Amino acid sequence: MSFEAAVHAKAIDLDLLALDMTAAAGSGHPTSAMSIGHLVTVLMYDHMRWTPADPRNPGSDRLVLSEGHAVPMVYAACGDLGVGIGREGDELRPMTRKDCLTLRADDSMIDGHPNPVEGFPFFDAATGSLGQGLSVAAGLAVAARQDEIDKRIFCIIGDGESREGQVWEAIDFIVDHGLNSVVPIFNCNRFGQADQVSDLQGAAVTRAKLEAVGFHVETVDGHDPNAIRAALEAARERAGRRECVAIVANTVKGWGAPSLQGGGWHGRPATGERLRQAKMELGEANAKHTSALGATDRLRITPPEAAESIPREAAPRERFTEAMKRYDMGSTLATGRLATRKAFGLGLRVAGHAHAGVHVLDADVRNSTFTDWFANDRELASRFSECKIAEQNMASVAVGISAGGRIPVMATFGRFLSRACDQIEMGINSGANLKIVGSHCGISLAADGPSQMALSDVPWFRSFSTVKNHRGEPACWTLQPADAYAAFALTRTMIDHDGPCYMRVFRPEVEFLYDDATEFRLGGFEVLNEGRDLMIATAGYMVHECNKALELLDKAGIDATLVDMYSLPFDEDGVLDVANENGGNILVVEDNYGGGLGSAIADACTSGGDAFTVRQLHVRRIPKSARSTDDVMRQCGLDAASITAAAASMVGVSI
Repeated sequence: MSFEAAVHAKAIDLDLLALDMTAAAGSGHPTSAMSIGHLVTVLMYDHMRWTPADPRNPGSDRLVLSEGHAVPMVYAACGDLGVGIGREGDELRPMTRKDCLTLRADDSMIDGHPNPVEGFPFFDAATGSLGQGLSVAAGLAVAARQDEIDKRIFCIIGDGESREGQVWEAIDFIVDHGLNSVVPIFNCNRFGQADQVSDLQGAAVTRAKLEAVGFHVETVDGHDPNAIRAALEAARERAGRRECVAIVANTVKGWGAPSLQGGGWHGRPATGERLRQAKMELGEANAKHTSALGATDRLRITPPEAAESIPREAAPRERFTEAMKRYDMGSTLATGRLATRKAFGLGLRVAGHAHAGVHVLDADVRNSTFTDWFANDRELASRFSECKIAEQNMASVAVGISAGGRIPVMATFGRFLSRACDQIEMGINSGANLKIVGSHCGISLAADGPSQMALSDVPWFRSFSTVKNHRGEPACWTLQPADAYAAFALTRTMIDHDGPCYMRVFRPEVEFLYDDATEFRLGGFEVLNEGRDLMIATAGYMVHECNKALELLDKAGIDATLVDMYSLPFDEDGVLDVANENGGNILVVEDNYGGGLGSAIADACTSGGDAFTVRQLHVRRIPKSARSTDDVMRQCGLDAASITAAAASMVGVSI
């Protein structure tokens, strides 16, 4: 049997299995899967260097399926090849064709779209939301380059999803960084979900776009085994010459089964007579493509070159005051004031020297986030990636870097992170070890106005603290340091934690509240002032505004407790104990929209049997620019006077 015939035979076998899988599930996308059957077969059975039994091998070539709904084809190949599957902590076992028939079942290891944390480590990231896979592939390439591992990363992208801007953000990033180990493969089957794709997403225009930014493009019939093989070999050869290469494949949605082709079959399994007819048509295709073909040329999988996971032992922590003096910031230390964004920059630089796995990404604002202290350090510069103004790509690249075994720390203005909410959520779903830092957060930014202020970030990230990940831990921690000591320490805390974290920092210079002796931990809080009449719970910049309010409250004869709630989630029992010591009166103050700290405390109060009175002060109108932080605080009713008035009313004191 020739190579051509062997690929046709295997692709058709996998097509049949994909039909059975989706029929058993009662849902899925068999026709999309059938459009990539030959591409997957040539890749997984012939071209990729990998070991099916060991999909986690760091030296293996990788396949990222950005067109995630076509996943039954990859599952079918893995079931046929006996690819190792198993949830985290379990010994891997060979996947079987019987496993394929559990598609989408609640106890299955194969989800409806790629999801590595459920027991399918062949994939590196969840890619059900379209347009993200190529960025993940780029991140895998960045990590491999850092570790000096020679492997290639293939990414199958649907023509419909190529309308997503992130795809072209990733293309730019790949060219900017010379990531020629990434091979984008555009699956041009001409159909989306509801209709045919635009001509602007067709093979010819896609090729022209890619060539315009510097890619060499191979255009092939995506069902011609020899053409696919030749294109992949050409891509390998050109990559050796440091060229970026993409493949544009013309395919047929529902190839081999004319009764399932055309529109109307997206997301619909074939059942009953339709299934029988499709199988009959595939049988005819098999007879046509595999008979009367010449000499033996079997499909052979080549194992990867030996590559070991690189240990990344972390050095002991350095204290804030030591770091300030070591980097010639002793005079700043003596002032007793520093912005949390700067303390993060210092902490990141120190962590980079202490932990070889740290990799930093920024979106063209490194001189504002102070990641430039990392980027400009000669010993660390190679572990910095400038992503330009493309936050969605940056987030998914970070997911790929995490999958490559490194610790990505991505930073930009907190407001701009909202562009990447989908990408961050997919990263969290993937179990990625993301560290996300939003700078210039809250209304303290003042003069720049609401287009630059992160105000919905805390509620959004806090939502992930209410759910558990595959390890039974909070899906993402939210950290809000109030001063430089806290920001410095929490930078290392989140880097040391194996899992997603979001840290919120701000622009104004603020006085020190803590010292080197203070320990900051996930779930922790700090009591800054002990009282008996009410508890003021706050975080970040608002700790300083609440400190001003304490003086006013003291003059009014009100004895308030001030608690720095720097972590979400937090130790609920500990916080409620403090509240009970203050008559159950809780005033929550935060410089973001509602749904953040106040909601978390309210939820905690309802879980116990004690009675609490909770009042929330947060931003209740879209702010406008102001010339000073004090002005915008008054504008939003979050200045010290407003906090004092709210606290006094809670305890029945007129002021």
